[in-house]
Amino acid sequence: MKHLSILILALIVFGCNTNKEKEETKSTNEAQVSIPKLDLEQANRLAELPLACVSTEYPNRLGQTLGGDEDLQSPQELHPTFYGCFDWHSAVHGHWSMVSLMRQFKGLEKDAEINHWLLESISKDNILKEIEYFEGKHNKSYERTYGWAWLLKLAEELHKWDHLVARKAEINLQPLTDLIVERYLEFLPKLNYPIRVGEHPNTAFGLSFAYDYAITVGREDLKTLIEQRAKDFYSNDNGCPITWEPSGFDFLSPCLEEAALMKRVLSKEEFTIWISKFLPQLKDKTFKLETGKVSDRKDGKLVHLDGVNFSRAWSLNYIAKDLPEFQHLKTIANQHINYSLPSIVGDSYEGGHWLGSFAIYALNSIE
Repeated sequence: MKHLSILILALIVFGCNTNKEKEETKSTNEAQVSIPKLDLEQANRLAELPLACVSTEYPNRLGQTLGGDEDLQSPQELHPTFYGCFDWHSAVHGHWSMVSLMRQFKGLEKDAEINHWLLESISKDNILKEIEYFEGKHNKSYERTYGWAWLLKLAEELHKWDHLVARKAEINLQPLTDLIVERYLEFLPKLNYPIRVGEHPNTAFGLSFAYDYAITVGREDLKTLIEQRAKDFYSNDNGCPITWEPSGFDFLSPCLEEAALMKRVLSKEEFTIWISKFLPQLKDKTFKLETGKVSDRKDGKLVHLDGVNFSRAWSLNYIAKDLPEFQHLKTIANQHINYSLPSIVGDSYEGGHWLGSFAIYALNSIE
C-alpha cells in the first residue's frame, strides 16, 4: 500500500510538471512571435507604395464592358481620380492608404506631396467624371462589390480625419459615395446567395467594409440592410472548411471574412454560439494556421497569397477583439503579418500596387 501511494504521488507530480512544461512551452512560443508595429518609420516606408502608383497609368487593367468605339478611352480619361495602380479598386485603396497614414501620423516625409495629390485627384470635376462612368449603360455593376467596399472605406477614413484637406476631399467625393451606397441598397435585396470565393467578389468582405462606413457616418438604412442580409446569408452556416484554404490565388479567407462580418452584426452572446458551430477550432488555444506561401512575387496572381496573410490577420484580430477566449488568435495574426510585411516594399509592381493597403489595414487591426 505504501509503495502504491508513492507511485500515485509520483504520477501526480509528473503530470503537473508535464502540464506546467506544456504551458511554459506554449508561452515561450507565443513570446517568440514579434508583434508588428506601424510606427512613423514603417509609415514612411509604406507611404511610398501608393505614391508610386496612384499617378502611374500603365500597365492598366480596365475591366470594362465596351458599348461602342466611344468607350475606347485611356484610363485617365475614363477615371480621372482612380486611374493609377493597375486597376480602379487598387487606385481607390491607394488613396485610402495615404489618407490613413496621414490621419495617424504627423510629420510624414511626403505629407506635402500627399496633401497636394489628394486635393488635385479628388476634385469635384474628377469625381463627377467617375460618376458618369458608373451611370453608363454597360457598367452599372462595375467593381461590385470589392471596389465599392474600398470606396466606402476611403470615404470613412476621410470622415474620421480632422483636417482641411479631408473636409474638402470628403465633400468632393460625397456624390460618388452616395451613388455607391445606393448601389448597395439596390443590389443586396436582389442577391439570393452570398459569393464565397477568396477574391474580389467575396460578399462578406464587401459587407464588412460597407458596414463600417454605415456605423461611422450614421447611415442607418445601410447598416440595417447589411445586418439583415448577413444573417440571411450566414446564420445557419456550420463547419466551414478552413483546411481547404487558401486556394492558389486567394487574397481573402472565405471562412475568416465571414466570421469577421458576423462578429460585427451579432451580439457577443450570439456570436459565441454561432462561431462554436461555424469554426469551433478557433477556440482551441493550440489552433494553428499556416501562412500562405508565395512562390513568385512577380506573378500577379501568385502574389495574392501575401494578401491572404494580411487579410487573415485583420479578420483574426477582429474576431479576437473583446473576447478573452480568442486572444490566442492574435499570435497567429502576427505570424501572418510578419511573413509578408518584409517583402512588399521594393518588390515588383505586381504586388506593390496594392499590398501596401492590405499591410496598413492589417497593422491597424493590432491592439
